[in-house]
Amino acid sequence: MSDTRDLFAHVPRAQFDVPGRSGGLLDVFRWHYLLRLLVRTGVTTRYRNSVLGWTWSYVRPAAQFLVFWVVLGLFLSLERGIPNYAIYLFSGIVVINLFSEAYKNATTSIVGNAPLVRKVYLPRQLFAVSAVIVAFVHFLPQVGLLLVVCLFLGWIVNISVVSVLAILAGVAIVLVFALGLGLLFGSVNVRYRDAENIVELLLLLATWASPVLYSWTMVRDALQTLGWPDWILELYLLNPITQAVELFHFAFWNPVTTTTLPLPPDLAINTLWTFLISVTVLIIGQSVFRRLEGRFAQDL
Repeated sequence: MSDTRDLFAHVPRAQFDVPGRSGGLLDVFRWHYLLRLLVRTGVTTRYRNSVLGWTWSYVRPAAQFLVFWVVLGLFLSLERGIPNYAIYLFSGIVVINLFSEAYKNATTSIVGNAPLVRKVYLPRQLFAVSAVIVAFVHFLPQVGLLLVVCLFLGWIVNISVVSVLAILAGVAIVLVFALGLGLLFGSVNVRYRDAENIVELLLLLATWASPVLYSWTMVRDALQTLGWPDWILELYLLNPITQAVELFHFAFWNPVTTTTLPLPPDLAINTLWTFLISVTVLIIGQSVFRRLEGRFAQDL
């Protein structure tokens, strides 16, 4: 009986790979067939055994919109300072919903797939990436509803190529930013489940720390009244979620509103800066994820 080691005697050691060593996010492209399966499973099982099914994708943002519109628009009279407040509010809500679902689901994706992580080797980044893609799929009905309303208000007449690019840029910023944070907190969440509670707090703050319910000019005026330095406003506008919300306002709200608020300063260049910030967060999240993923099976 021949020694099997002889079969590999002339193979350079550089040709061998360590079993179970991750290639990072590159493995997501190599395992694209499994990514499609995870996305299909996430999409089809979300509303399984539900009477309304995909209707919930419309009910939740509609209920959220009505609460904010009645309380803030009617009771607190915010709509008096923001023309066409309903479109302004809903175009911001769809961005926050996309970020919230993508970020939260990516954070819990490893723990939620613990049986697979413990028993089978596969790139663990697949779970976070698939969670973000599923969130994007559920985002499409919401932005579709927003688009239909805007079409009735004459959006198609005033739309431009720049507006379409603003939509794509806003979505890209949110998805990259959410994936980076999801990888970071998802890897920490395997050992310390407090990460889920931290994420809940951050998502609560995200709605109020972005110009979804109010305008950015209110922040500018408040800072001027308090006498705070201008760099605080610049830092506020460099928040990727703030930038994505403003891009959606520019794309959906501006074309259907005759009297609009002034655009944030340097909206175009800030789009580039916030995208770079999102990519930096993705790189940091991926680095932490790869450092901690070796102990996922043991910690789960």
